[in-house]
Amino acid sequence: MARAIILCGGNADDMKTRLQQAQRLINLHVGPVLHCSHRYKSRAWGFESEREFSNQVLEADTEMSPEELLDTLQRIEGELGRDRRAEAAEKARTGARYASRAIDLDILFYDDEIIRTDRLTIPHPLLHEREFALVPLCERMRDYRHPVLGRTIGELLEALKRSEENHEDA
Repeated sequence: MARAIILCGGNADDMKTRLQQAQRLINLHVGPVLHCSHRYKSRAWGFESEREFSNQVLEADTEMSPEELLDTLQRIEGELGRDRRAEAAEKARTGARYASRAIDLDILFYDDEIIRTDRLTIPHPLLHEREFALVPLCERMRDYRHPVLGRTIGELLEALKRSEENHEDA
């Protein structure tokens, strides 16, 4: 049994219901959801959007391999309305790296494993740059040490906040 830490988010209508549905489907298809953070609102990251994102972190036990987990989470995203073709078209139209989405399910951690394949990088490679992921993660795992960066989640969040403050002061 492995412990998977999953970031759930999106900026579609009624995100509270969509996040509840994601949790239910993860519990059903991935394994028991042991803990979930509160929902947090944030501005879009990496692109402009009028709609805020809602994000929360789930902690689940699973017997799936990391690749099976990725496939299952992508199926759940599709079931909950994620349209990757429409997102790709929007990104092509705007030139942005990211686009609004109904739901996004990212694997942040899979036990303490470090995985780098063509399809999957765990821990999530941009986690330390994303306050919208670190804040709900800190609620559950502030003292967890990132297996690649060697710093706790709390330390990563504080470093990011200091970096943003210094950037704003410049």
